[in-house]
Amino acid sequence: MTIHDIIRRPLVTEKGVGKKETENTLCFEVAPNANKVQVKAAVERLFKVKVEDVRTCTFEGKMRRRGRFAGYRSDWKKAYVRLKPGEKLPDWAEIS
Repeated sequence: MTIHDIIRRPLVTEKGVGKKETENTLCFEVAPNANKVQVKAAVERLFKVKVEDVRTCTFEGKMRRRGRFAGYRSDWKKAYVRLKPGEKLPDWAEIS
């Protein structure tokens, strides 16, 4: 997998912004079969920063209905990536 296959998109949520400000942590949606070592290497290469810690959590897709038709959303995986002290956050993660 390439680094763009591993890191699908950044997640900008209230919880993610709070962790960014207090804990120097970034939040990403990652590929479901990516492990912590791959996520760490991808973030370090993509943003040119040093990563201290990676935490992941997997979410099962919820059942959703549209009238009489029912289906499931896709399963997905989230990664919290804590940067080493003194590392600068990427520009997209800074909120003025």
